[in-house]
Amino acid sequence: MLKKQNDIRFIIREMKEEEYPLLEEFLYQAIFIPPSYKEQVPRDIIYRDELYRHINAFGTLPDDICLVAVKDGKVVGAVWSRTVEEYGHIDERTPSLSISVLGTYRSQGIGSALLEEMLSVLKDRGYERVSLSVQKENYAVSMYRKAGFEVIGDGADSSEWLMIRSLDNKSR
Repeated sequence: MLKKQNDIRFIIREMKEEEYPLLEEFLYQAIFIPPSYKEQVPRDIIYRDELYRHINAFGTLPDDICLVAVKDGKVVGAVWSRTVEEYGHIDERTPSLSISVLGTYRSQGIGSALLEEMLSVLKDRGYERVSLSVQKENYAVSMYRKAGFEVIGDGADSSEWLMIRSLDNKSR
């Protein structure tokens, strides 16, 4: 599906199985680093249990879904959902999602377009709601609020929010 946001043309499509290894980079890029934090975050942080569950053996669970944004033949963003015990987990009927756009492609509407498309896919597949965990300082909070997500409490600690969005059109 060809999308155009802010005069930027890109395609949103399902991630191909051979592209699943890209999820490691997108998971790393999804880690929010507060502006006050000046150290380099080690890449192997993604292998910590709670974090790695977002991508470990992706594609093996029946509700693993990933969409990507492609610009000029390059995958520049990804949004994926699954139902596993990780930071955004609510229950076994509610997938949680993760979203990431490569740095030079941020603030161009790609993330919002990916999110909108994923919400549509999840609704079409019969899910009633979706959840996520986000750092309270993360600029993406405003995107999630605009998309209809609501804070339901703190996430893994007091620096995070657990957010949920109904996929029922009546709630929007």
